[in-house]
Amino acid sequence: MNVLTSVLYWLSTGMMIPVVVLLLIAFGWSLLLLGDLYGQYSWRLRHRSFLRQVRDTTGRGDLAGLSTESLAKGRSCFAYHFHRLIEHRWHTLQGERTLTDFELACRRDLDVPLTLMRVGPMLGLMGTLIPMGPALAGLASGDIASMASNMQIAFSTTVVGIFVGAMGFVVQLIKKRWHQADHALLVYLFDLSQAQKEEV
Repeated sequence: MNVLTSVLYWLSTGMMIPVVVLLLIAFGWSLLLLGDLYGQYSWRLRHRSFLRQVRDTTGRGDLAGLSTESLAKGRSCFAYHFHRLIEHRWHTLQGERTLTDFELACRRDLDVPLTLMRVGPMLGLMGTLIPMGPALAGLASGDIASMASNMQIAFSTTVVGIFVGAMGFVVQLIKKRWHQADHALLVYLFDLSQAQKEEV
């Protein structure tokens, strides 16, 4: 039994370095996510007038009068798929494929923040529990310095893991709302184009 518990102890303590490395990678990834979120937010601010024009023009049923000159493709998923609909001239099959591709692209865009939202707290918890063994051993042997060092590592990994999970949650929440609004707008434009074709 002592052999088994010793093996488990060494396995758990040996995972400390990989957990810390993964936490640092996740932390850097969460910062990149914030930068990407700011980039998408800036694009939406720059093209607020165009999006308003889309809603106003299509609200009157005038899809032909929609101008796309003010819309820069950039890195916007909405802009890319909107241009694809126009390039295919709102063809039924191509339009349905474009809408499906847009949904898949939105899901891929949410994969990273959803992963960080789940993995961050897990890594933080592992980083908290692993040093607790050496900390308790240090307390039992009277090595207060070792115990304090291990407790510092435990609390630090907890904070970083919670931060990573929180950033993933916030980013996926905001992006999901944007994607839902953009998807609803693209579906409306496509349905409007099909209705106008039937009228002709």
